[in-house]
Amino acid sequence: MLTKETIENIWYTKHPLGFVLLPLSWLYSLIIILRRLCYQSGLIAVNQIDVPVIIVGNISVGGTGKTPLVIWLADYFKKKGFNPGIISRGYGGKLSGKSQQVRPDSNPGLVGDEPVLIAKRTHCPVAIAVQRRKAAEELIEHCDCDLILCDDGMQHYSLGRDIEIAVIDGQRRFGNGRCLPAGPLREPISRLSSVDLVVSKYIAGRHEYKMEYIYGDLVSLLDPENTIPISSLNGQSVHAISGIGNPDRYYSYLRNNKLHIINHEFPDHYAFTKEDVNFDDGLPVVMTEKDAVKCSDFATKNHWYLPISATLPDSFTYRLEALMKDIIDGQKTT
Repeated sequence: MLTKETIENIWYTKHPLGFVLLPLSWLYSLIIILRRLCYQSGLIAVNQIDVPVIIVGNISVGGTGKTPLVIWLADYFKKKGFNPGIISRGYGGKLSGKSQQVRPDSNPGLVGDEPVLIAKRTHCPVAIAVQRRKAAEELIEHCDCDLILCDDGMQHYSLGRDIEIAVIDGQRRFGNGRCLPAGPLREPISRLSSVDLVVSKYIAGRHEYKMEYIYGDLVSLLDPENTIPISSLNGQSVHAISGIGNPDRYYSYLRNNKLHIINHEFPDHYAFTKEDVNFDDGLPVVMTEKDAVKCSDFATKNHWYLPISATLPDSFTYRLEALMKDIIDGQKTT
């Protein structure tokens, strides 16, 4: 079985296995292109929703920053007077095959870590389902939502969409530029030419909008009202835990703030146990906010999480407003 490090080398360097896997990559690309054409031509039905639908997704495997952007969009539209609902598959949860509404206190082991985080941060109605249409219709019916944000749904073509926002990692970009399994891409790079907005985390290219993160004070898992500046741990050794995709920036931020980190890296969406995050040395334990939603039940006074918030340029806001105006004035009314 290939290790994570080997897969990263294949996808992001000129590893010889990347060339060996090219025929499978070509076959995969052909299948996904034909699949998309079937939806575009009407051979496979697309389910239209009665309110505007905004898709936030990516074309590559791994974390690119979709969830922080969904949270930003939810806050933005709430300020504009909308009642947004958020739908997701609920990856990693045991109920992802069913339609289920998610609350801030829902069990992430059942509904997934990202939906719980979104519910906690936005206080918007959130629902999960493999068939996103069903989740969207239930939010519209039961929560009176007049806008649907879909977290990670670019390849879910059975759901109609009014705006597509693709999120990319501005540092890692597209690796070797190949589709799975020879590269990290779910769809060819050319797919980006059909989306409405391309958001790039940290570094933006031409026709892309740069998304950056603002890091907040460390928050206690045991008592969320208790916060401390990260500078209070300068020079100290801390256990740094991550169960997210591409955690390099998270670790770099801790190191840049003069923390001596003891690294504990887990797979994305990892189901933590008490033994994974509790140590007998009395040192602080720092984790991401996404991981914290799965660790609060066995947290101690030594456990802290690092919250982040996305920031986007005014040019992104202006373009988003223009797209929404066209939808409300022309294609759909809410």
